Amino acid sequence: MVHVIAAVIGLGLIAFILWWFFGRHEAAAAEATLAADAQQQTASVIVDGGYQPEVVTLKQGVPATLQFLRKDPSACLDRVVFPAWGINRPLLENQLETIEIDTSQPGEFEWACGMDMFHGKVIIK
Repeated sequence: MVHVIAAVIGLGLIAFILWWFFGRHEAAAAEATLAADAQQQTASVIVDGGYQPEVVTLKQGVPATLQFLRKDPSACLDRVVFPAWGINRPLLENQLETIEIDTSQPGEFEWACGMDMFHGKVIIK
């Protein structure tokens, strides 16, 4: 009987791990806020156990900034990296880090933490 319980718990744990790493999870998404004169757009991203939102949509051709606020003390989330733009910035805990985004080209551009474990995406259209 003990072996059956251990097997069920083990299978449950394996199923959870597979779901956590390979399952489809709905990503939080947001559009940037346009200034009243439509000459600047800004989006805020909270860094706390991941990125909220994970997907930010920007309008092409309008200068944009992403504002990252890191609340998570873990070392994994102490940087944000945008490979497409060569950006690799430290995120200090409880301090706002503003990053200018090149919106001249449409497309999807990913960002990640310094350890490449947590991801986000900028969509420019």
